[in-house]
Amino acid sequence: MSVSVIIKWGGQEYNISALTEDDTVLDLKQSIKSLTGVLPERQKLLGLKIRGKPADDGMKLGLLKLKPNTKIMMMGSREESLEDVLAPPPESDDVINDFDIEEEVIEVENREENLAKIARRVKDYKVEELNAPREGKRLLVLDVDYTLFDHKSFAETGQELMRPFLHEFLRSAYEDYRHLV
Repeated sequence: MSVSVIIKWGGQEYNISALTEDDTVLDLKQSIKSLTGVLPERQKLLGLKIRGKPADDGMKLGLLKLKPNTKIMMMGSREESLEDVLAPPPESDDVINDFDIEEEVIEVENREENLAKIARRVKDYKVEELNAPREGKRLLVLDVDYTLFDHKSFAETGQELMRPFLHEFLRSAYEDYRHLV
């Protein structure tokens, strides 16, 4: 009984119907080579499986139980296509080894563009005084990002994020404030 398959490769379809169930996968690959020019060892046939494993070259086509005009996708390249890719690049004096170029390492905070941004923001920033400081009274300024909790730590709970003795300090400051008012 004859086996007819359609091989899809390179955007084209190739009909192969000159094989029988007694022919092997290698015979199929030889037929594909005559149509496409791709050597059998360069061919990968997708969809030719038996019991979930790719069929080897010695497998008879009859054992694969292929339906008539089964489409099989082939991956592979002609030898002449590979020669162009695998050939060494031509010698050129224009090649620059970028590992040889030494650049001066500038820290982020010292880069010109970052310093210009900071200068612009400082110049344009308007300080808004919400309450005037009281004459003769102490002033407490808290940097909320790091004073109340350390948001860059690897702590797992809120309790671990808190700064040591912060609550005692705030309680003491509040008591002092209450006595002054």
